[in-house]
Amino acid sequence: MTQNPEIEPGIPAPLNSAEVTDRAALDQGTYPQLRTARSEARLELDGTWHQISPRYVVSQNVQNLIFIAVVLAVAAVLALVLHQTWAWIPAGVVVLITLITMVILPRQARAIGYMLREDDIVFRKGILWQRMIAVPYGRMQLVDITQGPLDRAFGISQLKMVTAAATTGVQIPGLTQTAAEALRDTLIEVAESRRTGL
Repeated sequence: MTQNPEIEPGIPAPLNSAEVTDRAALDQGTYPQLRTARSEARLELDGTWHQISPRYVVSQNVQNLIFIAVVLAVAAVLALVLHQTWAWIPAGVVVLITLITMVILPRQARAIGYMLREDDIVFRKGILWQRMIAVPYGRMQLVDITQGPLDRAFGISQLKMVTAAATTGVQIPGLTQTAAEALRDTLIEVAESRRTGL
């Protein structure tokens, strides 16, 4: 196998014109810069419990109120326009359950927490039925941040960690955007170091 004498060893070969054209085509007609709010902070693996933002409760209650309004509107159309008065019974049950959920929600939100330990992240939630999950850093395959329209309006996010076992996937709701980004960056960094054995 002979080397091209014009290319020095250790220096990558220049791209041919087709590769340059293809790469340039990716950015033609696009926005000049992706709009992100990236945090460079790294969290400490301190082994203490961290909680979610109280804005999570407000966001969830607004969503529940919208849901109640939709249920009542559907029941009203069925009862008043189509003369199906039975529609008020299931609507009333659904509204009652949703109102009970709204009353319990602040207590449930205070029971949600996570702890960054040396080898894993521990997530806990629940009042009567408590659930505690420990996810080893080396098993993480994906760390994802999602936001719905209302979550974005209240400045909160949901962070999801995916592992090889589907049952150990963890979703932490109600994180502030800054906390979610810092936690994501920390988890990615620590998970990478655990996988490579550094």
